[in-house]
Amino acid sequence: MNDPGPASDARLPPLKLADRLARLRVGIEEAGVEALLVTALPNVRYLTGFSGSAGVLLVTGGAAVLVTDGRYRTQAAEQLSAAGHDGTVELCVGGIQAQRDALSDATRAGTVTRLGLEADRVTWSAQRRWAEDLAPARLVPTSGVVELLRQVKDAGELVRMARAAAIADAALAEVVPLLGQKVREDEVALALDTAMRRLGAEDRAFETIVASGPNAAKPHARPTKRVIVQGDPVVVDFGAIFEGYRSDMTRTFCVGGEPAGTLARIFDVVTEAQAAGVAAVRAGVAAGDVDKACRDVIADAGWKDAFEHGTGHGVGLDIHEAPSVGPGSTAILGPDVVVTVEPGVYLAGIGGVRVEDTVVVTADGCHTLTRFSKDIAA
Repeated sequence: MNDPGPASDARLPPLKLADRLARLRVGIEEAGVEALLVTALPNVRYLTGFSGSAGVLLVTGGAAVLVTDGRYRTQAAEQLSAAGHDGTVELCVGGIQAQRDALSDATRAGTVTRLGLEADRVTWSAQRRWAEDLAPARLVPTSGVVELLRQVKDAGELVRMARAAAIADAALAEVVPLLGQKVREDEVALALDTAMRRLGAEDRAFETIVASGPNAAKPHARPTKRVIVQGDPVVVDFGAIFEGYRSDMTRTFCVGGEPAGTLARIFDVVTEAQAAGVAAVRAGVAAGDVDKACRDVIADAGWKDAFEHGTGHGVGLDIHEAPSVGPGSTAILGPDVVVTVEPGVYLAGIGGVRVEDTVVVTADGCHTLTRFSKDIAA
């Protein structure tokens, strides 16, 4: 049988959205509120399947109301139906006042007195507006109620993340040969973004990083018009989105072959540190211990102060989500949690190296979604 390719949706298992509202209601009760106003769009999508750019979801003990504007009348109805939410999520489409009225009516119908607000996701002005619109319900700050559910991925989510990673792998394979052709950083980034879209990505997962030579010493450098030349380290950090789910991978190349001197040592140390971090990932391990596994290797090499960011983060509908994989993180990794492992060393005037994979936690270790070779020659 022919490989259907990274963009194919053949045999993709469905996303299991039907039980998410029920699981959320348990979290709402544990948060000490009677309902939750979900304003973060990734959380709205996770719970309902709706992927529009404007929408708010109110979830009470016995009902759910999604409000959006007329641009999404048909899309919202179709996506709610596809998610199995016919009859379980009421859809209100209209202008701002109609949306506010629908939410206010729902809180009163459910006799909501304590209404949870996603405190990490709203501005001060938005909080004041919601307090006025939804009175007499009293707003109560909550944190991470939906995000806690999102940490553990189901089979449908994992296969979409694997597809996003496969698209990124294939795009990088197309683009790596450009590095030896005196091309600019921004041209490489554009080529990667274009290849991912052509291979089936909805978009890039975040702003693609291509940093060469001394720019490689900047962990989040933006692509410039600097021409990549022989001997340069080139950090390429990028990802794809497939059906809302993201991938994240970093590879660092050396243009023209093997690096020399200090740069060669940096490549070796970061490669060793990243392997140690991946080996530390398994269910039951604290995320901080994964960070420590990477950080200890780099510290032993004498570059403790040259690794100034966390080792990783969760990935899913957002490119950065819980859990954080950083110093002292007490989050306990569980099966089917997806995290990155991405240590780096950055020395001003010399360059930098970062190697990153996105991995899925298993009972006895992890498996890697990002599979592009770690061969550094370009």
